[in-house]
Amino acid sequence: MTYLFLKSLHVIFIIAWMAGLLYLPRLFVYHAGAGKGSEMSETFKVMERRLLKLIMNPAMIVSWVLGLWLAFGVGVVEMSADFWFHAKLTLVIVMTGFHMALGKWRKDFEADRNTKSARFFRFMNEVPTVLMVAIVILVIMKPF
Repeated sequence: MTYLFLKSLHVIFIIAWMAGLLYLPRLFVYHAGAGKGSEMSETFKVMERRLLKLIMNPAMIVSWVLGLWLAFGVGVVEMSADFWFHAKLTLVIVMTGFHMALGKWRKDFEADRNTKSARFFRFMNEVPTVLMVAIVILVIMKPF
């Protein structure tokens, strides 16, 4: 029962993290079109900071802690044979790197020094979706 509860919490926090990973780049798309120093730009700064600091960062941390606990503490993964897990973990590391890039871009917007276009952020908005699809397929199908 404890395992199922921890697994449920892990999925809940992943959903929260993914929501932020999908929403923050979309905010950047709109923010890139707002004039520097404008009221709209200042509103986006508040929204972006709160989303990252109050939702995304805690959700990512809890997702990692619970995921590692489930994998190694409970012993769900047999490291010598579960190659799908290595691939999944690699993609989660890439997703975490993307999260860190979002944090850097947020700081650029905060300091009014963003140089990236709305089109760039539209493209970046697809990255978490691609990673999520690959991760879910690895977890459900365990292809190798």
